[in-house]
Amino acid sequence: MKLAKFWLGLAIVFSGGVLASMTNETDGLVRVKSAHDVSMTADKLVSLLKSKGMTVFTRIKHSESAKKVGVVLRPTELVIFGNPKVGSPLMACSQSVAIDLPQKAVVMEDETGDVWLVYNSPSYLASRHHIEGCDEVLSKVEGALANFAKGATQ
Repeated sequence: MKLAKFWLGLAIVFSGGVLASMTNETDGLVRVKSAHDVSMTADKLVSLLKSKGMTVFTRIKHSESAKKVGVVLRPTELVIFGNPKVGSPLMACSQSVAIDLPQKAVVMEDETGDVWLVYNSPSYLASRHHIEGCDEVLSKVEGALANFAKGATQ
């Protein structure tokens, strides 16, 4: 667990500035501020994921769905993505992590107009699902997510 957190920190530092955009992740979420609007950030994320061989399962525009039922919601989009080469080894370590896979990222505009890309911290998932002995896989996931977030938000 401590090793996974070390690798997350190292990956963020070497990802070129994502750390400065992150907020406290005590709730298990990593938040990265975007320089773009919600749609552009989600477009960039989807493009980057596909270019790296990830499967993008779906993109849900929550704010559009909310409008259909008369609810006003700031721009909010959810991207669900994954790769069995990464998720399967994690599930082999702790099968219950399947409830949190494939990975998700939400891109949302906050009440001040700032746009954030938010995703589950792999170290939080490791703790939640008591994943042990998979530090190498977790560090790869943490580094990849940090790089995807950086690419989509800058």
